[in-house]
Amino acid sequence: MLEKALEQVVALPEDEQVAIASQILLTLADDEEWKKRFSGKRDVIRRMAQEALEEDARGETIPPDDLL
Repeated sequence: MLEKALEQVVALPEDEQVAIASQILLTLADDEEWKKRFSGKRDVIRRMAQEALEEDARGETIPPDDLL
């Protein structure tokens, strides 16, 4: 799939290629930053998720549609 996408990008004018390449690089950098931020916090995230599930099971949450 990546090869097919790259074939299409290479067929575009250079300024469009640069724009797409820049967006891809920014997205990859952003993904890497999120990984770094959360890599040492998996236990905290897991605990928070468990707490949220327990609150929901006890009926202590509000359905999203009721927030509107």
